[in-house]
Amino acid sequence: MPAYLDLAVMAGTGVLGVALVVGLGHRLAAAPPDRHVLPFSGGRRPTEHALSRFHARWYPVTLLFLAFDVEMLYMYPWTVVVARVGVGAVVEMFVFLGVLMAAVVWAWREGALRWT
Repeated sequence: MPAYLDLAVMAGTGVLGVALVVGLGHRLAAAPPDRHVLPFSGGRRPTEHALSRFHARWYPVTLLFLAFDVEMLYMYPWTVVVARVGVGAVVEMFVFLGVLMAAVVWAWREGALRWT
């Protein structure tokens, strides 16, 4: 029973915290919220449609960012278990980083890192 009480207190604290932040935001806002302006570009009215096209040079940059972001997803848990697993974990991580480095070298050779 105490475990459920702890969970209820934590959930209640979270709900009250969110309600407090939203309430303070509405109370301290410089202007009343405009229902027609979506949370886009810092509250200003959009100058283009949300489904407008992006320039093609953004896509390789996005893919490279995702590759490095996923790399971090694997490296954080690895740091927790590397001391327990030992040398095998270190070898596996260097193989993983080698594959990523080969991908970066390939992207560089193909011109994905060139902006213009």
